[in-house]
Amino acid sequence: MQATAGVGGVAALAYAVPSVTTLRRLRIRATPVLAGVGAPDHVALTFDDGPDPASTPQFLDVLAELDIRATFFVLGMMLERAPDLARRMTDAGHELAVHGWDHRPMLLRGPSSTYEQLHRTRALITVVTGREPRFVRPPHGILSTGFLLAARRLKLTPVLWTAWGKDWTSTATPLTVLDTLAPDLRGGCTVLLHDSDCTSAPNAWRSALGALPEFAARCHDLGLCVGPLAEHGLPRAAHPARAVTRLWATSGSRPVTRTQAEMSQVSGYRE
Repeated sequence: MQATAGVGGVAALAYAVPSVTTLRRLRIRATPVLAGVGAPDHVALTFDDGPDPASTPQFLDVLAELDIRATFFVLGMMLERAPDLARRMTDAGHELAVHGWDHRPMLLRGPSSTYEQLHRTRALITVVTGREPRFVRPPHGILSTGFLLAARRLKLTPVLWTAWGKDWTSTATPLTVLDTLAPDLRGGCTVLLHDSDCTSAPNAWRSALGALPEFAARCHDLGLCVGPLAEHGLPRAAHPARAVTRLWATSGSRPVTRTQAEMSQVSGYRE
């Protein structure tokens, strides 16, 4: 009985090893492609959790005014409800990528459920837009072995982020988003914002929307181009499984073991 429990514990630990990349500073140093470190003259602008008819169109309008294209990591359940909005996004030059069907952490799913989440969302993006997505980002930014295996099987490149605006809280404002981004806003960074409040505080998306013009101006002042991940200079079919394993083995870190309730408390993005 003890031997069986021991084997089960080892298997669970191995499945959770990739979750060490939740530690943002650590992943930027050790797995830069996974973190989203790209071309030194480029900033990748990414959004999670849409498409949302209540908010995403406003982002599209502002981005059009700024002449900026971005990558939107979409939830399948949101895309299913708003296919016309997704087509408007791609028609405007934006890139759609896979976030999952819903926002439940992949670490709480087994391999089959994880694969189904990614496969179902990838297939719907392809049918709705006529374009196969290239990138994938798990809900809460928490990886699992099952997630990495599913991404490889589906030929999706996992990308997290190097800078975020913490725009999902009830206290977020355009100024707090800009102040939070500022220390990490540099060439090669991947920025995470949200175009929907479906997993966040009500109307939290307004903080990101309001920050966009000044964000664009700051990038321009730094001589940086802003665009989608497709233009960020990341290698194709980059899979970080070996690098993640080495990182965990040498860092002394433990895999993330937060409960779903703990992660959902702040939409999951806490280090």
